[in-house]
Amino acid sequence: MSRQVVRSSKFRHVFGQPAKADQCYEDVRVSQTTWDSGFCAVNPKFVALICEASGGGAFLVLPLSKVWEIPDGGLVVPLREPVVTLEGHTKRVGIVAWHPTAQNVLLSAGCDNVILVWDVGTGAAVLTLGPDVHPDTIYSVDWSRDGGLICTSCRDKRVRIIEPRKGTIVAEKDRPHEGTRPVHAVFVSEGKILTTGFSRMSERQVALWDTKHLDEPLSLQELDTSSGVLLPFFDPDTNIVYLCGK
Repeated sequence: MSRQVVRSSKFRHVFGQPAKADQCYEDVRVSQTTWDSGFCAVNPKFVALICEASGGGAFLVLPLSKVWEIPDGGLVVPLREPVVTLEGHTKRVGIVAWHPTAQNVLLSAGCDNVILVWDVGTGAAVLTLGPDVHPDTIYSVDWSRDGGLICTSCRDKRVRIIEPRKGTIVAEKDRPHEGTRPVHAVFVSEGKILTTGFSRMSERQVALWDTKHLDEPLSLQELDTSSGVLLPFFDPDTNIVYLCGK
């Protein structure tokens, strides 16, 4: 008599549950721009999201507790003037990412195929990665956990590992996924990267790579045949990757 063996996994009991209506915001008109983005940023107290507005550029900051005051000696009047304006891109900016360990260091990537690293305290760009590094549209940029490297995915079908201080490409992988749809890449634990993309038959895929050996993936899984691009988000506290699709 055979006995069925259930594979042990710490992800077996990870489930999501929708919040109750009194803990939700309704009728929030999220931007309809076609840029593949999460359109929001969240910390333990607030959620900020890009909303639909004439001219673009508008966003909302909503308290998670739904109490319309900011505690801990925070804001007492609306912010109407920026603390600093960062000017350097020649076309629309679509990606921004704070450095994970250094204070006041911000990365931005735009439709001009340029990545800039800013000192927000002075408003100056301290590093420029120009179109010679990314000859086409930049789909994603992510800092490593210690901020020593960045990984990027580009429309030229390459994923690059870059050392930003020197502006040099440490490693790159051509066509991590065979499909023509956008690829996104994020750093995960132990210096590895995870990519999402599509197979040649338009199946959605997720792959795990060792940054020191990008010839073949450590793991490659086909998920489904949905057409939506998957956006990966890594939570270092739980060591879980969340895949979000529109």
